[in-house]
Amino acid sequence: MSDPVTILLGTSNPDKQGMLRWMLNGLPLAPTTPSQLDLQPLPDEEGDTHETIAQAKAVDWSRASRTLSIASDGGLVVPALGHRWESRYTHRFAGPDADDARRLERLLELMKPYRDARREATWVEAVAIAHRGRLLASWELTGATGIIAEAATTLKTSGFWVFTVWYFPGLSKTYDQLSLEERVGLDDHWVKLRREVQRFFTSHLGLGR
Repeated sequence: MSDPVTILLGTSNPDKQGMLRWMLNGLPLAPTTPSQLDLQPLPDEEGDTHETIAQAKAVDWSRASRTLSIASDGGLVVPALGHRWESRYTHRFAGPDADDARRLERLLELMKPYRDARREATWVEAVAIAHRGRLLASWELTGATGIIAEAATTLKTSGFWVFTVWYFPGLSKTYDQLSLEERVGLDDHWVKLRREVQRFFTSHLGLGR
C-alpha cells in the first residue's frame, strides 16, 4: 500500500483545522498544519465571494508548501440587514481592532429592530483544493437557517464568536452547542462540503478507501 498523500490544512486557526481534518477523515491523506511545516501565516485574502477567497488561500498555501492544500472561507448571511452587513466581513465588520465581545455587541445592536422571521440568518462556506499553486476544485454552499438570538450563550465557544447567537429554535440550541449528529440532521454547510470533498478525492484523484 502506498503512503498517504500529504495535504496542508490551509489555516492557522485550530478550530478550522479540526473541521478540515474531519472533512478528510477516512481518505488516504496525511493532514499537516502550517506550524508543522514551519510556514508563516499568510496575509488575509481578498475576493468578491467566499469561493474566490478560499481559492486564493488554497493556491497560496499550496505554493508556499509545495504540496496539496485545502482551505476555506465563510461568513454569516443576515438578509434583514441588507447593505449594512456583508458575509465576507463577518470577522471584521466591527472594525479591525474589535474583539469578540465588541463584534457580538455590535451585531446585537444591529438586530434590535427585528423580530421573529426577520432575525433569520444562514451561513455560507467555501472550500478549495490546490496543488503546488494550481487550483484543482472548489465549492461554495449555504448551510442551515437559524435566527440571531437576543443574547449570547457565552463567549467561551469552541467555534466562531457568532455561533454563540446563531440559534436553532427547533433544537433549542445555538450552533456552538450542537452535536455533530445534530449538525448532520440540519445538513449544515460543513456536512455538505464534506460530501463534495470526499467525492472529489475518491472519484477524481482515485484515492478510494
